[in-house]
Amino acid sequence: MFYELFKYLENLDLPGAGMFEYISFRAALTVITSLLISLFIGKSIIRFLQKKQIGETVRNLGLDGQNQKQGTPTMGGIIIIASIVVPVLLFGKLDNVYVILMLITTIWLGVIGFLDDYIKVFLKNKEGLRGKFKIIGQVGLGLIVGITFLLSDDAVIRERIPVNEETKTEYIHLPTVTNDNGEEYFVRDHKTPLTTIPFVKDNEFNYTWLVWFAGKYKDKLVWLIFVLVVIFIVTAVSNGANLTDGLDGLATGSAAIIGTTLGILAYVSGNAIFADYLNIMYIPNAGELVIFAAAFIGATIGFLWYNSFPAQIFMGDTGSLALGGIIAVFAIVIRKELLIPILCGIYLFESLSVIMQVSWFKHTKKKFGEGRRIFLMAPAHHHYQKKGYPEAKIVTRFWIIGLLLAVITIVTLKIR
Repeated sequence: MFYELFKYLENLDLPGAGMFEYISFRAALTVITSLLISLFIGKSIIRFLQKKQIGETVRNLGLDGQNQKQGTPTMGGIIIIASIVVPVLLFGKLDNVYVILMLITTIWLGVIGFLDDYIKVFLKNKEGLRGKFKIIGQVGLGLIVGITFLLSDDAVIRERIPVNEETKTEYIHLPTVTNDNGEEYFVRDHKTPLTTIPFVKDNEFNYTWLVWFAGKYKDKLVWLIFVLVVIFIVTAVSNGANLTDGLDGLATGSAAIIGTTLGILAYVSGNAIFADYLNIMYIPNAGELVIFAAAFIGATIGFLWYNSFPAQIFMGDTGSLALGGIIAVFAIVIRKELLIPILCGIYLFESLSVIMQVSWFKHTKKKFGEGRRIFLMAPAHHHYQKKGYPEAKIVTRFWIIGLLLAVITIVTLKIR
């Protein structure tokens, strides 16, 4: 909105209007605006929820301090969503396909989470929205993202093809660039299911390799595979974030760390100079996602002001499903989805702890007639609560691990 306004003013030669052309300037305004919205609107929403007695119903799990959480306002994810959407609408380029996808993701999963919270809080149904409807919503979002990559002419990467005797004939019509080592390349914007994979030469993985057997049909079949991968990632990460949201500030702080890392990756991937210097995939138009990442960081940090121990408000599924979905789609958009197991290691650990606990319990119950457990309680953060660790210490240590994983994720760009 403001971008188009200042672009018009720039055409009128208004001094200073050109500042809006710089992503760094708009990102700074975005993170400040997002932070202020979450801080000031957050207080009003907390008061409103308290007045309406919209509080969390806590199950008795035998955990220290859980009774003190009874009645704490929930559905605070509304604060996060508003703090993301409003600044992006104000400062982002709204004709950018990636920004549009991220806004759709935020609102789509926010609505699903809101319905779940509404059923729990207002209809007094502890089960919330039935699991199959959540899955349908997540699959629907995955289809939207995957099909957009297939159909949009803007969802491309800039491919570099070495200039040699073989390529001169085929690609002679393409422009060329020369890197710092004097190597010459043809460049073209190419629609391809190519992504980043760590620890291998060139850090690139093409989904086409998975359908090598399909012959002349592989170019069509690969997009089906890609859509299925997108659906799996969106579902897994959004559910992982939902499971992580069990201690004050855990999911919020972890999301802020992940969002910052994704913002850095989006900046270098969307900047031709940095992409060439780091020898990574250059993604045209991806730099605009820095604006969305700035809003995401401001929203999560602002919400953490009220969500840190002892929490004044919980995000509920309104927030946790949206945060997980945003992280998943953002990683897919900048072609870094295969880095998710490292970057989102906390979510992965929490999810695996539940899967392992449930699977082992069912197996031992069937085999021995009595279910046995691997963890004292799952998800894993409750295991450490049962062991007597203070809640604030568990959260802080998970944040530290999250920071370490974020650094490792960035470092993988140069490890090959």
